[in-house]
Amino acid sequence: MQRMKNKTCVVTGAARGIGRAIAARFHDEGAVVILTDRDDAAGAAAAAEIGCRFVPLDVSEDAAWSRLAGIVPVADVVVNNAGVTGFEAGMVPHDPEHASLADWREVHRINLDGTFLGCRYAIRAMKAAGAGSIINMSSRSGLVGVPGAAAYASSKAAIRNHSKTVALYCAQQGWKIRCNSIHPGAILTPIWEPMLGSGPDRDARMQTLVEDTPLKRFGMPDEVAAIAVMLASDEATYVTGTEVSIDGGLLAGGGA
Repeated sequence: MQRMKNKTCVVTGAARGIGRAIAARFHDEGAVVILTDRDDAAGAAAAAEIGCRFVPLDVSEDAAWSRLAGIVPVADVVVNNAGVTGFEAGMVPHDPEHASLADWREVHRINLDGTFLGCRYAIRAMKAAGAGSIINMSSRSGLVGVPGAAAYASSKAAIRNHSKTVALYCAQQGWKIRCNSIHPGAILTPIWEPMLGSGPDRDARMQTLVEDTPLKRFGMPDEVAAIAVMLASDEATYVTGTEVSIDGGLLAGGGA
């Protein structure tokens, strides 16, 4: 049985990686999916392959969300997945001592401001029906410190906390609008490719990067998408204000 039949779902940053996997799983579960991304070409291609609709969206721009609200005024599920690490243009200092204010602000502008705007849009798109599911993509890095990626860790921690605030606010209004965050660990998405390379030592590099993970492997985007389906579906109507870690046991403690 399709668990999301006829639900209207907006997924941001869905041209590739985890967002694309979520959009595809939602579509397979019967949802009407609106795939968004700031990369027009990649977003349109992904939507065509999945069989859903593409709407261009820069999540950090208030006006872009207003345009989306005009196109999709009502939604049942919103997944705020779009985000950056700060290393997209190359390795630059992101530690607390050497990170530039401009780099710090850019990561927060996309990750945190984008999630704030996405939650605001979602509440307005769901409150008429009085129900819905907001899913915010945080990270393992939102639960622990990351010295070499201070801005990223800070933004993801703020997303975790804002998700709880949104959940409480919606409950206070008497709405059945739920908000939860997902916290992936090492998930094999294109973001890892520069570190993995394509040479004969690729497998060895992969094993080194997950050496501290109890399950000794990368997670896959579809495994994160499965969690998103659960949180978006009516099977999770009593789940709000919480976080779900999917990290191969990394945060379980002990020897890890």
